[in-house]
Amino acid sequence: MAETEPRPAEAEADVVIVGGGPAGLSAALNLGRARASVVLIDAGRPRNAATLRSHGFLTRDGVPPLELRKLARAELAAYSNVRILDRCVAGALLSSPGADGLRFITAVRGGRPGTPPAVASRSVLVSSGLRETLPAIPSLRAFYGMTIFSCAACDAWELQDRRLALIGETPDLAGRARLIARWTDRLTVFTNGAPVVDTVEEAELAASGISVERRRIDDLEGDRGAVSAVRLVDGTRIEIDGGFVRPQWHPALDFLAGLDAERDDDGHLVVDGSGRTSIPGLYAAGDAAAPGPQQLIVAAGQGARAAAVLVHDLVGVRTAH
Repeated sequence: MAETEPRPAEAEADVVIVGGGPAGLSAALNLGRARASVVLIDAGRPRNAATLRSHGFLTRDGVPPLELRKLARAELAAYSNVRILDRCVAGALLSSPGADGLRFITAVRGGRPGTPPAVASRSVLVSSGLRETLPAIPSLRAFYGMTIFSCAACDAWELQDRRLALIGETPDLAGRARLIARWTDRLTVFTNGAPVVDTVEEAELAASGISVERRRIDDLEGDRGAVSAVRLVDGTRIEIDGGFVRPQWHPALDFLAGLDAERDDDGHLVVDGSGRTSIPGLYAAGDAAAPGPQQLIVAAGQGARAAAVLVHDLVGVRTAH
């Protein structure tokens, strides 16, 4: 059978959650407490796996991301109505309306023996996050999550007042530079040869003490995760103590190819203020929803809000959300 045609469901639930990040785990907890039956499909490959410490999450500032997931999983274990399918991905999601109220069938790929090949559900919450592509710099991954980061709000505090780099090849680079300049007055923007900072923006950045380096990058230098310099193709070395990179993000939504859900220009699912997509019964929270990447605590809040609204919708109760 084609991958876009899920096999007959061997499991049923009120809600299928695709993605086990902060949004999906938070939604699962709140749905579980509302006595909804939940199946959470988790590939186990979080985007922040390279990050040593997560920041900005109230009561958990500085906790390792994997520890945060472990704590959430331990809490979910208390709810027998929440089932987690580990190391699985959603192969396809199709609308399959039936008289019993089951509106979707989600195909399941991978997993341990006994994992159902598909799950039928009344609703689906998409919290599958993003894939990210970093600039093609050979050693970048060796420093990513240790002294090179992607989120200023998450990690700039630890790098404040140091010599920092901002590396990227996207048109929003100048705006990101102005943001990072809140934490340091020693910032160099590296476009890696891409024409993404125009002369007007460069002049504005220069007036704020921010340098723009347009030459291509040969590689980064450093040791054991501590970056020390950006080496350009002509051999020039610019010493730094840390920095940020602007990845290119791609919503992980291949499994939705069979559904015509509205998306924004970057491919994220368009949702209302409560996580409803353009398709009744289909919700989204976290990085998969517009506008995209966000802090863990914001994603978790979105998951909780979507769960509350989803419960109202399941029983047909009007809500102000």
